[in-house]
Amino acid sequence: MSSKSVRRAKPNVEPKPSQKDLKIHALASALLHWFSQSARDLPWRRTRDPYAIWVSEIMLQQTQVKTVIPYWEHWMQNLPTIQSLAEAAPERIHKLWEGLGYYTRVRNMQQAAQEIMSRHDGSFPSDFDSILALKGIGRYTAGAIASIAFNQPKPLLDGNVIRVLTRLFGIAENPRDKITNEQLWSLAEALVVSASNSNNNKSHPSACSHLNQSLMELGALICTPRQPQCLICPVRQDCIAHHTGKVESLPNLGERTAATQRKFFAFVIEHQHRFLVTQRPAGVVNAHLWEFPNLEVNPDLPHPTPATQIDPLRLTLHSPTPLCTIKHTITRYRITLQVFRATLANPDTQTHLPTQWKTLAELHQLPFPSAHKKILKKLG
Repeated sequence: MSSKSVRRAKPNVEPKPSQKDLKIHALASALLHWFSQSARDLPWRRTRDPYAIWVSEIMLQQTQVKTVIPYWEHWMQNLPTIQSLAEAAPERIHKLWEGLGYYTRVRNMQQAAQEIMSRHDGSFPSDFDSILALKGIGRYTAGAIASIAFNQPKPLLDGNVIRVLTRLFGIAENPRDKITNEQLWSLAEALVVSASNSNNNKSHPSACSHLNQSLMELGALICTPRQPQCLICPVRQDCIAHHTGKVESLPNLGERTAATQRKFFAFVIEHQHRFLVTQRPAGVVNAHLWEFPNLEVNPDLPHPTPATQIDPLRLTLHSPTPLCTIKHTITRYRITLQVFRATLANPDTQTHLPTQWKTLAELHQLPFPSAHKKILKKLG
């Protein structure tokens, strides 16, 4: 055989990691180290129970951590298992949720608990697709439960994580745009997968759980919407926005929708130490909750009075007197609720509303929307 016919085998050479891969690895390592040193001691972080973690994730949607803590603790004391949630009376779950708002969340959660009892023998599923299939659980929540409770390399993307990633990678496009949003999901996945590799797992047995929580924690404590604390950020050296002076301009969320002013009259109507209340129907905001009779009025009228606006309720009141004014916000609405005390001209008159007369003690057992709960507090 001639020397020309001999071919030497090519050595197996690992592909050289890209700059992006190196950055992802460096970020994952730095975030895991920072979280191990700086994570807040939150009650749901003391457990790997997927039910408890699920409850915390649903409560934390649109709600601050400091508000959620007492709600979560009270909930877990009263409904400590999936079965207890599945079997609870609707009025009970609404009362436990009272004040958190977005009540569709709690109704979806009970329906999902019932699905778990019927389809999964009462055990919370660990498979990502099965978690995602549960009522009220989207891609973010499924990723949170899979990674935090089961330490699976599944990404998550919420407002805090979006802010962190757009700044770290200098992404100037609107994160709500489809292409940009998928880019952010891809980055989030690359980070949690990097955290799950063998090197990280040797020192971080809960690497996936801690990586995802570190991104949320960084956004909540350091990489905040306004006045971020870049000087103490553990990943500032790898942050494009920090190096280019664009921290304050990212993420680029576009123009905010202008707030809409809305005005309501509410009436505290008393007869023989009982108060008239009504339950909101299914399919509307705050469905199934109780409230005092009320109606919306034109906020542009110079001086609207209850005497000229009461007809839609079909109630005849004796000279309503002001009790209080409550201002609150629901999404983009700025709401002013003027509250009046009154008595009915004829308490036996039937109204078109599904009303009931309740004692003060009975009122305190019912779930009310936040604004009407403030009215109840005024009554003692």
